[in-house]
Amino acid sequence: MLVPPLCWGCGGVARRREPLCGGCRRLLRRLAPDPVPLSGVRVWAPVAYTGPARDLVRALKFRAATAIAETMAAQMAANAPAELLGAPLVPVPLHARRLRRRGYNQAALIADALARRAGLDVADCLARTGSAVTQVGRGRAERRAGPAGSVRLRAPPPHSAVLVDDVATTGATLAACAAALRAEGSADVVAVVFARTIGR
Repeated sequence: MLVPPLCWGCGGVARRREPLCGGCRRLLRRLAPDPVPLSGVRVWAPVAYTGPARDLVRALKFRAATAIAETMAAQMAANAPAELLGAPLVPVPLHARRLRRRGYNQAALIADALARRAGLDVADCLARTGSAVTQVGRGRAERRAGPAGSVRLRAPPPHSAVLVDDVATTGATLAACAAALRAEGSADVVAVVFARTIGR
């Protein structure tokens, strides 16, 4: 109880309930308010996947810092274009084997927190099948070819859907999720993520 909260970016002292110190928060690179097309999906993110934003994503994904999902959702809810947050949220699925190992799906945590803030429903209707190979460490060409394994529906999808994930790089995983949703009747699919790779 006496240990001060530490910044996930630099390791310095952070304010209570804040995952980043003031200096690292100022280093977050804010992105334009308009979504961008990635692999055929309109994708929006509040920040670039660099510096402290990358540190937060890695802490959530690999160091069980699940409270960071609330911070990410707050950034997304406060800054997302209003027209993007008007449909049920669909978290990008995690392969069952990796879900058992990690104990949680980071995209689902973000979607739940975002739903509470935006007053939206969560439609956890996708599942990952096949290979459990992670996208981490795969080359850009491999990522563009699509996620390892495949994505399928495990429940009926909403008519319109907002895919939710922690980070978008090539957009291949989001495209696979969007294709699965559209094949089963989702007419409009967009995506909101916490961070997006830029400049490649």
